[in-house]
Amino acid sequence: MKVLVFAEQRAGEFRKAAIEAICAARRLDGDGEVVAVVIGKGIADKAGQLAAYGADKILSIEHDLLDLYSTDGYTTSLQKAVESENPDAVLLAATAMGRDLAPRLGARLDVPVLADVTELSWVDGNLQAVRPVYAGKLMMTVKSNKTPGIATTRPKAFLASEPDQGKTASVTSFDVSLSEDDLKAKVKQIQSEAEGMIELTEADFIVSGGRGMKAAENFTVLEDLAKVLNAAIGASRAAVDSGWRTHSEQVGQTGKVVAPTLYIACGISGAIQHLAGMTSSKVIIAINKDPDAPIFKIADYGIVGDAMEVVPALTEAIKAAK
Repeated sequence: MKVLVFAEQRAGEFRKAAIEAICAARRLDGDGEVVAVVIGKGIADKAGQLAAYGADKILSIEHDLLDLYSTDGYTTSLQKAVESENPDAVLLAATAMGRDLAPRLGARLDVPVLADVTELSWVDGNLQAVRPVYAGKLMMTVKSNKTPGIATTRPKAFLASEPDQGKTASVTSFDVSLSEDDLKAKVKQIQSEAEGMIELTEADFIVSGGRGMKAAENFTVLEDLAKVLNAAIGASRAAVDSGWRTHSEQVGQTGKVVAPTLYIACGISGAIQHLAGMTSSKVIIAINKDPDAPIFKIADYGIVGDAMEVVPALTEAIKAAK
């Protein structure tokens, strides 16, 4: 069997979620072939590092029009690579980019997409996956009835293997013909988040705040805790709608889906829309004044108290322990 993986990169650095997708493909395919596809500009030199995570072959697609992400350009490039390699399955990380690309690729190839999956396997030669539904309350098993099966892998759901630095793979240039006329829209600029901030979907630790934080300035106590833990800051929709935090930090059904090792929910009641974005967290700690808050039903550890008092005390305790 052959699995092709889209290895997403930003500014020449491969996303953790993309590395996880390659490792998932390696475990899925066993002794089969794993082909990684990298798309961009000036990325060929770094593409070889993907071999350490299980890629047997690497296709590098470079073009001036692919320097910044382009929906049409990237979809066309990936489609051409799939048609050339004829894989049994195609994996993309379920990031913002992967969620944009996968359904478009599926439409062009006339195959279904198994979205946001947490497990993968082969059944009768077809790709089968498990994905959470109803805010993680149920797990659904889905199977593709066409080849190649396309799936997007949920970040953090598949553990990245330790890199084998002794493994190498050929990096082959794959040419794709593109012109300005092929792009319906073009990215002119990417505005990065504040320097030093950890990307929410790739964070191992997340400190998240909700309506119970009461004001934007109160998030400073969460930022202090995040610095001690080297964590990312998250927020509920209520906090974002109130203008306290940006939408890029929103966790939930209409925000980002995260699965960190540790998720600390501060002043978050636990609406089902928020739970949909964080129930895959390995360990959940809830801090809320309301002992009946729904968040406590899914938390591994709960603290009934005012976040403005509990969080600073927790921060100091961690500092002392360090």
